[in-house]
Amino acid sequence: MQEIERKFLVSGNFKEFVTKQYHITQGFLSTVPERTIRIRITDQKGYITIKGKSNKSGTTRFEWEKEIPLNEATQLLQLCEPTIIEKIRYIIPSKNELIFEIDEFLGENLGLFIAEIELPTDKFEFIKPTWIGKEVTGQLKYYNSMLARKPYTSW
Repeated sequence: MQEIERKFLVSGNFKEFVTKQYHITQGFLSTVPERTIRIRITDQKGYITIKGKSNKSGTTRFEWEKEIPLNEATQLLQLCEPTIIEKIRYIIPSKNELIFEIDEFLGENLGLFIAEIELPTDKFEFIKPTWIGKEVTGQLKYYNSMLARKPYTSW
């Protein structure tokens, strides 16, 4: 249940490579770094996710996720800390069966685009597409839990 991922700002046009997209609404029941608890609705499915504190580089942390009934996810969103995050997630397949997930943030985080890629190991090498910009792995202000507390438009 270890998640190994790297995050990047998006600096170019990626939409021509998109194979799927989803609308995501998410909130946080807890945003303390030791145990972030997220409620998410992806299209018409609900999820609860618990994440642990990241390692020093920000690439690796514990993650547990479970699908929950949509009505329960909707009710739990009402209990979340401010602010609820809205975003469009775009899926772009990469080499070696890897997938880039690009989040286009809406609402109070409008204008922010973040690309994530989950890796099999923290040393795994991958090819960066031309639309990948500056790496922001481990920079707390780009964590969704922090964007809920201090949205991008307030920077």
